Amino acid sequence: MKLVVAGKLTLPLAICSALLLTSCKKNEDVTPSAPTTNGEVNSWVLDNMKTYYFWNDKLPANPDTSLAPKSFFNTLLYDWNNTANTDRDRFSWLQESADDLKASLSGQSKTTGIEYNLYYRDQARTGVVASIIYVLPGSPAAKAGIKRGDIISKINGESLTATNYQTLLSGSADTYTYGFATVSNGVLTDNAQTKQVTAVVFQEDPVLLDTTYTIGGKTIGYVIYNQFIPGLYKAGSSTLDNTYDLKLDNIFGKFKQKGINELVLDLRYNRGGYVSSSTNLASLIGKNIDASKVFYTQKWNSIVTAQNDKQRGAGWNSENFLTKSTNIGANISRVFILTTGSTASASELIINGLRPFMTVTTIGTTTVGKNVGSITISDKTGRIKWGIQPITFKSANALGFTDYAGGFTPSIEVKEPSYGMKAFGDVSEPLLNEAIFQISGTRMARRAATETTTQPIIGSSLDRKAGGGNMFVGDAVPNGHY
Repeated sequence: MKLVVAGKLTLPLAICSALLLTSCKKNEDVTPSAPTTNGEVNSWVLDNMKTYYFWNDKLPANPDTSLAPKSFFNTLLYDWNNTANTDRDRFSWLQESADDLKASLSGQSKTTGIEYNLYYRDQARTGVVASIIYVLPGSPAAKAGIKRGDIISKINGESLTATNYQTLLSGSADTYTYGFATVSNGVLTDNAQTKQVTAVVFQEDPVLLDTTYTIGGKTIGYVIYNQFIPGLYKAGSSTLDNTYDLKLDNIFGKFKQKGINELVLDLRYNRGGYVSSSTNLASLIGKNIDASKVFYTQKWNSIVTAQNDKQRGAGWNSENFLTKSTNIGANISRVFILTTGSTASASELIINGLRPFMTVTTIGTTTVGKNVGSITISDKTGRIKWGIQPITFKSANALGFTDYAGGFTPSIEVKEPSYGMKAFGDVSEPLLNEAIFQISGTRMARRAATETTTQPIIGSSLDRKAGGGNMFVGDAVPNGHY
């Protein structure tokens, strides 16, 4: 199933991979003779939204194309500011650079390598701290010795506050001097430690950790997966290889070889990504599945549906599992998935898509609730540099279940602590500890001990990632984004 979308493309080319959209520009780039106007960009946006947007029947009759593109785009989104409607469009977005959009969807960005949640440090809500949730291996921050659980209270000598934290954390300079705080009995105290880190363009490896445990007669496989990315850009190409999908294949091959009989899949910080990678991962886990079984189906608008019904026939909107030699489904009857309010899109597709075939127990907090997907649209002529990531379909599992716009409520609720987080892989880490207890009956640490330090998150660096905030990545076509 392939979908190439660029400019005013006619629908006979429809249902193609968002990943392949970059190929629409090959050998067709045109240097603009003059800067594009708001009206030109907005007309291009509107034409594509009329064709591909899931709620194209709800577009305004006479939108104001003189607005700045981002403001104009928001006027097109279905019920987007009605917070009472969980089924509204929360996820479409427009980006000024289509090239930057595509790079972010492949896990590449300019970063120091830290991801963090933000909390108020006092009851007056004046001070703010950034609590590190993970550090990318091999990144500048990792090389500087920054780790999960560290607490940043100052940047370049200036304390983070409710009024300056956004500016300090995302400043124009690439070099940051981080100052840190420690916590004791819930009280934060600044210390004298500082570390200087310079941001670089960095390719994230989505597999943060994989390991096995033998506890209570159970052999448990554990993998932390932070973004659904198939691989790296091929040299001189605009397409991705399957480096990271193959890495997961090898990990599950090791799990199978070691005879694991339980699996813990950690998706707590996974905002989504390429649905081909979601299909690949589900195919490594599912029980009694093969290429004849449906992983998910998709519902598009009437224009796309009619065209593809005619040209492709029945089944064009279904994605089946893959037959994988490293599938561990014969060894397990269930999977434990760790979730938070940052678990979205392709991660939720895994939860929903596996449930018809095996017991899926979620541990953590309620997921985002993204049961819709999108495609990447760029201008094939190269004149318009903007990129669109509009919602284009809604997904359902093999049983037709699609109603999770409110998120998946955890089977067992466990909250992450705001501060003092344990290292990943530590069996006393709260979410992993609970999974091990559910599997083996052995609790590696007192569960209640960490819950007293949980506070509301006021923001997260994950909101800036492709798939974060109002930028949830989506696309339920192979090699696309979801």
